[in-house]
Amino acid sequence: MTALDPEALRSRIRQDAVEHGFSGCGFARLDLGDAPQRLREWLDAGLHGEMDYLARHADLRSDPSLLVPGALSVISVRMPYLPPNADPERSQADAWSTLQTPDEAYVARYALGRDYHKLVRNRLEQLAQRIETWAGPLGRRVFCDSAPVLEVEFGERAGLGWRGKHTLLLNRDEGSWFFLGEIVTTLDLPADPPTGSHCGTCTRCLDVCPTQAIVAPYRLDARRCISYLTIEHAGPIPEDLRPLLGNRIYGCDDCQLVCPWNRYAQSSQEPDFAPRHSLDNATLIDLFAWDEPTFLRNTEGSAIRRIGHARWLRNLAVALGNAPTSAPTVQALQRRAEHPEPLVREHVQWALEQHRQTGDTAVT
Repeated sequence: MTALDPEALRSRIRQDAVEHGFSGCGFARLDLGDAPQRLREWLDAGLHGEMDYLARHADLRSDPSLLVPGALSVISVRMPYLPPNADPERSQADAWSTLQTPDEAYVARYALGRDYHKLVRNRLEQLAQRIETWAGPLGRRVFCDSAPVLEVEFGERAGLGWRGKHTLLLNRDEGSWFFLGEIVTTLDLPADPPTGSHCGTCTRCLDVCPTQAIVAPYRLDARRCISYLTIEHAGPIPEDLRPLLGNRIYGCDDCQLVCPWNRYAQSSQEPDFAPRHSLDNATLIDLFAWDEPTFLRNTEGSAIRRIGHARWLRNLAVALGNAPTSAPTVQALQRRAEHPEPLVREHVQWALEQHRQTGDTAVT
């Protein structure tokens, strides 16, 4: 089948991808064009911040055949992650409502449920095994934000969408609320045509970014990005950026929330992506009260667990410093004022100082 009828094989793979929970499937060759050079220029400019692994593995990102010897093709898939069976318009309205309620905690929508890495990779592994029943043994590896692979670039080259000005992949029928995954394989499959860009003159994502991290269309300064600051960045959050975080304690979705193409977003069919522990409507004070055992228990199987308890408290302390001054808020911060971690103490003291500046005599 692979030698005589590649189109039939591609059609079979697409059909089976849907059966495994993917909303789209496309095919690309390994040629990345000028993407490796653009990556190198971005790294040379230092826009990756402390994410040194991006520089360490730049060669692998530029040539996936180093990951899978003899690889010829990439099977790229997408999987929606908005809460299962929810109305996408309602989900996005709820997200805006949380952002406008400063004593509530905002968690990026992708992290509300189960960690996507294992779920998507497991589905890709099942799909790859199914392909082998039709095509025979083949060299292949599956990826989902788990190895040095230029996922958006391959998604674009596989016709799954185009790179938006916020650097995420956009699709006419699904917007951007989806995960990407890949099977890099030795199968020789024809590539799908790209869709072309459909952002036009729109700059809503650039304009809305709270920290102006999208410094130009298609160019992100990670050092200013709230997702980077609350997840990847290990040290103190720069003081000038702390007020701009608002109540965002894990990631940021603003650039997606304003994107016109997300009016066509799809909800997930995966029960595992349903919000856990009321993270879609929790208060800052309630989450700040989690001790480390509670944090570990409540984030088991979640992408949030990777930042650890100290960074969790750091992020929440900043959000509490941005919240309206109230006795419960100040008391919650004061209970952490002598935390054993210097990182936590520093941000708690900063937050308390924000409330002192309001002139509230309850803050001592």
